[in-house]
Amino acid sequence: MEKIRCGWCEKDDLYRKYHDEEWGKPIFDDETIFEFLVLESFQAGLSWYTILTKRENFRKAFDNFDYKKIAGYSDEKVEELMQNPGIIRNRLKVLATITNAQKFQEIQQEFGSFSNYIWGFVDGKPIDNNPKTLKDVPATTEVSDVLSKDLKKRGLKFMGSTVVYAHMQATGMVNDHVEDCYLRKR
Repeated sequence: MEKIRCGWCEKDDLYRKYHDEEWGKPIFDDETIFEFLVLESFQAGLSWYTILTKRENFRKAFDNFDYKKIAGYSDEKVEELMQNPGIIRNRLKVLATITNAQKFQEIQQEFGSFSNYIWGFVDGKPIDNNPKTLKDVPATTEVSDVLSKDLKKRGLKFMGSTVVYAHMQATGMVNDHVEDCYLRKR
């Protein structure tokens, strides 16, 4: 029997695998949360599919998303990244990634982990929106608005409410699997 999935992921096997194995599963480890922050910030203005197809290139280019290393990137490393055709070569986003790695660590120090900080916005458990169809899935919510504003206040870049909400979906802070999706039923 064919699995019924959220309609957005039926483009190809890469998208289906991402939907089936990652999207919407609660993530509490800081390393993976940071990876998604990087990927989501690069996605701003682009399609998630574009980012997903370049994910392994991003992983190699950004030292396996090691925020401690990224926080100390030099001007030479920025220029190296700007010459890398495997990633999105947007200088503002590359520089934002470095800033975000630095601010990420400041938040870790304040809250014990970035996970403690970010999951505090949803009281430590996923919000279940119970969308019937893709039309019922919002692009932003009050929570993403508040979180976005707080991230920006703390100095993070490319963290608008739409980006933040996509991050919340990706890391399982919200469950937006549609009613008919086999993962909703699980």
